[in-house]
Amino acid sequence: MNLFLIPANTKSGKLIFSIFTPFDLILVSSGLIVSVLSFVIFSPNGLGQLVLCLLPGLICALLVMPIPNYHNVYIVIKELIEFFSKRRNYKWEGWCVKDEFK
Repeated sequence: MNLFLIPANTKSGKLIFSIFTPFDLILVSSGLIVSVLSFVIFSPNGLGQLVLCLLPGLICALLVMPIPNYHNVYIVIKELIEFFSKRRNYKWEGWCVKDEFK
């Protein structure tokens, strides 16, 4: 009997906290730093100003939020932009590819 032990997520050992890449942590920390600096500089008085100060940190946190079948939301957006902006050429390699006339 051939039993193979294959880990479910082999790349999780290369990730920080098994979730984040170094770029993800840089993105989140830069968003949080911008949010903290905007709190210090503007000192929000109302709800609208509070939301504007929190917006950079929230956006960056949502971008690195893990989702199934992809790494995170940032990767999904990057893949969508690449899919719609690059030229797609599909090579025919079906079962009758050798039957074509040249």
